[in-house]
Amino acid sequence: MALVLILAGISATAAGYVRFKGPWAQYQALKAQEANIARYEGWRGGIRDSGPTGASVAMEMLRGRARNAGVIMAAGVAFVIVGLYLS
Repeated sequence: MALVLILAGISATAAGYVRFKGPWAQYQALKAQEANIARYEGWRGGIRDSGPTGASVAMEMLRGRARNAGVIMAAGVAFVIVGLYLS
C-alpha cells in the first residue's frame, strides 16, 4: 500500500510539474509584455484604458491553469509523505 501511494505521488507530482511549466512560462511572457507596453505608453504620454484587455484575460486563465497544476503537485507530494509515513 505504501509503495503504491509513493509511486502515485511521484507520478502526480511529475504530471503536475509538466502541466505547470507551460502556462507559467506563457504567463511570465505576457506579464513582461504588459509591463513593456505600460512603460512605452508612459513614455509616449498616452492614456491607457483601465478595462480588461485580451492579455489580462489570458493571464487570468493561465494563472488558473498553473494554480490547478500546483494543486496536483501538492497532492502528489502529500501522497508521497503519507506513503513514507505508512512504510
